[in-house]
Amino acid sequence: MGKAELREQGSGNRRRWTGTLAVVALVAALALPVAPAQQVDSPIAQASDHKAKQVLDAMVDALGDLSWGTLQDWEQHGRIAGFYQGRPTGAMVDFRSFYRVFGPGVIEERIEFGKKHDDVLIYTADNGYEITYQGKTELPKDQVEDYIRRRAHSIPVIMRTWVKDPKTILIYGGRTQVQNRIADKVTILSPANDAVTIETDANSHLPLRTSFQWRDPLYKDMNTDTEEYDNYHSIQGFPTPYAITRYHNGDMVSQRYLLGASYNIGLAPSMFDPDVAAKGKGVKPRKHKWK
Repeated sequence: MGKAELREQGSGNRRRWTGTLAVVALVAALALPVAPAQQVDSPIAQASDHKAKQVLDAMVDALGDLSWGTLQDWEQHGRIAGFYQGRPTGAMVDFRSFYRVFGPGVIEERIEFGKKHDDVLIYTADNGYEITYQGKTELPKDQVEDYIRRRAHSIPVIMRTWVKDPKTILIYGGRTQVQNRIADKVTILSPANDAVTIETDANSHLPLRTSFQWRDPLYKDMNTDTEEYDNYHSIQGFPTPYAITRYHNGDMVSQRYLLGASYNIGLAPSMFDPDVAAKGKGVKPRKHKWK
């Protein structure tokens, strides 16, 4: 199956492939201390809050030291496998993704597809663009909304914004099983009544799965988006999942297999400017050794 066909699947399997927010991005903010949750009166609620904080703190420690607080940008490269209705399509696409911390709640992303890296997607703070030899095109509204929604529910944003809010509630959900591993389950409930669930390995304390629900604006039913992380490698001292699987309402929609990653590589801001990319200027990153 060619790249043109991949672009046509569903609402765009590539939409589901992109914006994984590089689960290295999971750790972009995790050196930050967990703030106190909203005051709770019952002993059961207090015990749940205390245990949830312990689980999140252990995850912070497992994912890296305080140097994560200085993380400015990073890169991933590998291959993406496409799925349709939960079944593999047989399509595999080379990709190279670049990320830049733009603020507490925003991580800009640039994704290059194919061996020639000539098909580019750029997600800015509030929009998304595709850049090809024909120029720049805004991505469909629903695709951008999907990406921004997933970014807002990613671990870096949760740890930088939600958990720091004293009105946020932390709930320990007990032990679960993810990928045949025993996991600790924590749900973070924001003051806006939005929620994300994180499940971490009970032994290594590394993230195994995140999930959240959202209501479809048209059909009014609830949807569930899930990511699972596996095959961690230490890159520059930071645990990085080399297998990232995305699900939508229980159906597998993509698998991303990393071949390498690099951190703090000095990416130029112009790489994330769609107008500059469309002109063919500042497109290629500074040369560095892939790791």
